[in-house]
Amino acid sequence: MDLDLLGATLDELGEPAFRTRQVWRWAARGAGDYEAMTDLPLALREQLAERVPLSTLEVTEEAHASDGTVKALFRTHDGRPVEAVLMRFRDGRRSVCLSSQSGCPLTCTFCATGAMRFGRNLTASEILDQALHFRRLEDVDHVVFMGMGEPLLNLDAVLAACRRLPDLGITPRRTAISTVGWIPGIDRLADDEAPIRLALSLHAADDALRTQLMPVNERYPLADVLAACRAYFEVTRRTVFIEYVMLAGVNDRHEQARALVDVLDPRAFKVNLIPYNPTGTFDGSGRSAIDAFRAVLEEHGLRATVRLTRGADMDAACGQLAA
Repeated sequence: MDLDLLGATLDELGEPAFRTRQVWRWAARGAGDYEAMTDLPLALREQLAERVPLSTLEVTEEAHASDGTVKALFRTHDGRPVEAVLMRFRDGRRSVCLSSQSGCPLTCTFCATGAMRFGRNLTASEILDQALHFRRLEDVDHVVFMGMGEPLLNLDAVLAACRRLPDLGITPRRTAISTVGWIPGIDRLADDEAPIRLALSLHAADDALRTQLMPVNERYPLADVLAACRAYFEVTRRTVFIEYVMLAGVNDRHEQARALVDVLDPRAFKVNLIPYNPTGTFDGSGRSAIDAFRAVLEEHGLRATVRLTRGADMDAACGQLAA
């Protein structure tokens, strides 16, 4: 919902200021149309239905995976593709993976979005409307900004959306922003009052390999990025989650696990090993290689988990979003 358009329309219609909050409360609770907003006058509901679309995005396709994951493909008003994913977990969690940009300018080699042509930053309303789409299906309680784009390149809109997410039932502590290591954004997050979690896409513990996988490393080298993350931890006392996609024969050897131990402070960092979801560029590490890598980290006091893959059978898993 374009909240600026909503506010301007209600002003033009001479409605009191509380109407904007009233409409938003209904939208945040999952109302599917204005007709459902029964404490608004009928004439106003009809006017809003004509003048303010319930969503800034058009759903063009929706796919359902065997594990319950749902992927939605949207189009913006100017035709930009956007994808978002609802992940359902057995413990009852309902997590939404949101996009912050249409495409991505940073061209990470293992990520399908990086192969897309970059479109533009999304507005706060376009980010929120991804979450609202799934909220209309069921309750949601977690958000990860791990869809299309680099969230810290669009941080104003991302934070504006985050300030609205609690109305949907998603608190800041259940919201995570993932970055390739855009240092100005990390510094801003450290100063932000909302306790949003930070995740860093690392994927290699040496500059040469990381630059090969993630060209942004030339601009913000590994040591500088990790220093910014440690500063974030010192200010916020919140653990930084390290995302490490496991690529067979590329970054999954014993000595590379030891190198990761050497650069990460176990007080500040926790590692999330990610089984590679095929995009046609690399082969993923086998389960035994992932387990052995994790064992090295844990033997040296570094906390590590292996991410549960969701939606891989319909290209909705981590790194596979590419409309």
